[in-house]
Amino acid sequence: MSCYQRPRRAAARVFFTVCLARPGTRLLTDEIVSLREAVRVTRQRRPFGIDAWVVLPDHMHAVCTLPEGDANYSDRWGSIKARFSKFLRLKQAEVPVGQNGKVGYKPTLRPADASGLTEAERLRRIRSASKRGKQDAGIWQQRFWEHHIRDQADYHAHVRYCWINPVKHGLVSRAADWPYSSIRRDIAAGRVDPQFVGEIVDGDFSEIAAPGEGADQRRVGL
Repeated sequence: MSCYQRPRRAAARVFFTVCLARPGTRLLTDEIVSLREAVRVTRQRRPFGIDAWVVLPDHMHAVCTLPEGDANYSDRWGSIKARFSKFLRLKQAEVPVGQNGKVGYKPTLRPADASGLTEAERLRRIRSASKRGKQDAGIWQQRFWEHHIRDQADYHAHVRYCWINPVKHGLVSRAADWPYSSIRRDIAAGRVDPQFVGEIVDGDFSEIAAPGEGADQRRVGL
């Protein structure tokens, strides 16, 4: 059993990687409106700053600043995950008969294969017994990666990693062309050159689970 104690630092800046349970899906970008709403509601109730954020089809990275006196990022991520899952359930339940005559048909919740199941439904059906026992929706990996920013150089490296990530995955040729990235906000505010071309940084940013994590960067359970 893990005895890991999460760091509690006032106004900490932390880099996160959060993944869907099943790699290779497109649920996060297909349902970006629901994800944004989950983040918006969570920030309204438990504020935190967004220094950088990028949403890929099956995972996302973020650099966030926590407020003074409230370093509980696990509850915040738990709320975002739970609200996103809830929004998808409500969306499916409320959809009327669609163009194809099927009750609950929704083009944005498109079937992933000939089974007619949406990606969210498939993830729930294949969830483990432990997740079913905990009433887990089965959409998310139970754990996430966190790395406490050490200094300005570390901060800039992780922010730029968020910006360049869609290029790294071959989704676009320029960071500014990816619609689900905070770099567009920063370009509009004049903080970043619109022609930004960053190097694809090597390092352990936990795109996948990593063994032997250090004291300040870990895959943390909710």
